[in-house]
Amino acid sequence: MSDRIYSYCDLIVYQKTFSAGERSFELSKEVPQEEMYSLTDQVRRSSRRVSANLAEIWRKRRYEKFFCSTLNIANAEADETQVWIDDAAAHGDPDASTLKKACEYYDEILRTIVQMIASPKTWCIRKSPRDEDAESRRQGVQGSFDRHEAEEAPIINQPELLL
Repeated sequence: MSDRIYSYCDLIVYQKTFSAGERSFELSKEVPQEEMYSLTDQVRRSSRRVSANLAEIWRKRRYEKFFCSTLNIANAEADETQVWIDDAAAHGDPDASTLKKACEYYDEILRTIVQMIASPKTWCIRKSPRDEDAESRRQGVQGSFDRHEAEEAPIINQPELLL
């Protein structure tokens, strides 16, 4: 099923990261008091930054390098969240099977982010004619460019991108 994506909220990967952030928050409430500030704070922050980075890239997807760079940051934040969850499991904090499921959920998110990094042209919008003309003038090259709507959102079959 192909759907037009109008907002970062429509991205399946964003929905999953937001849900994972909520789960991480709930799990962090079960952490022992002595770990409350060191472990809990880290899990909450890193899990929230993954979805925040996805929201940020959506508005700046005209710039492919920025898109990939920020996705790499989101990827690192998701990895960091997994490390903190693993740390909690290693210290006997909340239910180990629940923590294992959380890590598996983040594995799925990481796979999706890596796929997005590998195929930025699928996600990024084309440059507007004005941007292309300005770029060609900076490079000293005059050329004709295909005209595309800058606000055109890509049509993406999201489930196919999710392995």
